[in-house]
Amino acid sequence: MIGSLVFGLGTGVGLWLIVVGWRPRPPRLGEALDAPYGLTRQAQVDAETAGAGWAGRWGRPAVRWLRRLGLPTTGTRRDLATVDKPVDIHLAEQATATVFGLLVPPVFAMLLTFAGTGPGFAMPAAASLILGVAGFLAPELSVRSEAAQHRTAFRDALSSFLDLVVISLAAGSGVDQALDEAASVGSGPAYAEIRYALTEARLARVPPWDTLALLGQRLAVPELRQLAATVGMAGSEGARVRSSLRSRAVAMRDKRLTDAEGEANAATERMSLPIVALFAGFLIFLGYPALAAVLGGL
Repeated sequence: MIGSLVFGLGTGVGLWLIVVGWRPRPPRLGEALDAPYGLTRQAQVDAETAGAGWAGRWGRPAVRWLRRLGLPTTGTRRDLATVDKPVDIHLAEQATATVFGLLVPPVFAMLLTFAGTGPGFAMPAAASLILGVAGFLAPELSVRSEAAQHRTAFRDALSSFLDLVVISLAAGSGVDQALDEAASVGSGPAYAEIRYALTEARLARVPPWDTLALLGQRLAVPELRQLAATVGMAGSEGARVRSSLRSRAVAMRDKRLTDAEGEANAATERMSLPIVALFAGFLIFLGYPALAAVLGGL
């Protein structure tokens, strides 16, 4: 009886969260009065979550509670900035995945109880706890993986960008012109971010290496910060800067080749594990009948 009440309470809370997610509360009076042009905080949140999926919309009421707990962490914020994902959407997805993981086992256990084969209380409770924690960590791990892939792709593009800058410097272009010409040639997300940073520097009338350093800090790519420091010391020593940039590009390519070779070796080692497991199973399949016959004859 107690288990059924707990499962029913969990189902009711989940349905309440779904209703709240579909029908958000109206904006507060203070938020509406503080908005300069009628753009309330609720409207800003709606604009941010307009492109989010159902998980980002349903978990929106729990965002402020997760923020009060100090979430997300500093590392997660850095990864979210790298993939350009709003913090509120990430927290909403975490809340939705957590609630979904907590409610699936009780609902399934309730259906089994109605069918006359109830699993009891301990097993659904443990499954709810495990799935809840897994649901909370799943968006975190996904963002971390996406950020790592984005940084790897950015480093690859940065290596080619350095080569283009060196070619422009060798042709007699200035530092600013070489950066603009190199950024205009390439394509892809990395080159788009570099072009945006250079355009921002041009409009704000600040040195381009300052915005590149800020971009490297936001993406957590130390190679870009080192590039900005090298270009910042350019001055009139164009040949020295060109030689330094060429050496840095070669070093980045060598490091990427070393990393790729290590990843390939690790993948090769992982591929041998299924073969070993298959061979062990084959030996057990052949040896168990003979061993069982010998033991049975004793």
